Amino acid sequence: MISKIFGKKGKKGNESALSEIEQKVSQMKLSDMVLYIKGKNPALELSEEGLIAVLERLQSKINEKRYFLDKEDDDSKIKKAFDLVLLIAKNKKVTVKAVELIASFLKTYEHLIYEYDKKHKEIYQERLTKSIDEATVIIEAKVALQNKMNMLD
Repeated sequence: MISKIFGKKGKKGNESALSEIEQKVSQMKLSDMVLYIKGKNPALELSEEGLIAVLERLQSKINEKRYFLDKEDDDSKIKKAFDLVLLIAKNKKVTVKAVELIASFLKTYEHLIYEYDKKHKEIYQERLTKSIDEATVIIEAKVALQNKMNMLD
């Protein structure tokens, strides 16, 4: 009875769902992650936890010296990862945690982004930085809507 009052049962269910999403994302290829973020994966429904799991996967270390992305990877993989982060930032389910992870992504791959931009005459550094501002606007709109909903109750 006490666990029902304090919601401990619901929390365990949420944790198992979270670990399920993390497990599925950990097995996804980059193209599968793009499909998931676009909402075109019928097996998985897009969620806030899923966005975070994808961003964490992009920043994960494969071994002590190598991250998910490396300067030796194909340019197409690097571009796809950058575009994936931009997709996440524009997604309506973006959260504060996701914005923090995007900022961390920028810091982790700062040198790789610079080298890619220089080599391909792209502006991913600028686009990724602006995406943080765009994500913040989405979050502020969600908060404003929630505040209006609370006032109506």
